[in-house]
Amino acid sequence: MATTNPYQSYKQNSVNTASPGELTLMLYNGCLKFIGLAKNAIQNNDIATRNVNIQKAQKIINELMVTLNMDFPISKNFMSLYDFMNRQLIKANIVNDIKILEDVEFLLTEFRDTWKEAIQINRQKQYAAGGQA
Repeated sequence: MATTNPYQSYKQNSVNTASPGELTLMLYNGCLKFIGLAKNAIQNNDIATRNVNIQKAQKIINELMVTLNMDFPISKNFMSLYDFMNRQLIKANIVNDIKILEDVEFLLTEFRDTWKEAIQINRQKQYAAGGQA
């Protein structure tokens, strides 16, 4: 009989029950986590770990790009910024530059914080309208 890790089960359940907005927030947080790990790897001169974590961050940015709803005019701006961040991640990986990672981290933090605020406003409106989710 296999034992399951309660933390892993909790994480999996969180993903399975999250709204699309919460999933996007998780992507932003994951990307920020991997950028932080890549920055630490650069400081420790750990090229392999830097590369792995930057590539993980790139995969998340690519997922954000693929799932972007292009029916809205603002989506073109998001796509341009995601593309810029992706190119900057590639550059940071090639030239081993923490500053470039910090610039991408700043942009992603702004996106994440704005997204989180939008989720909170939406929840407040739903609660005020009678609690329908």
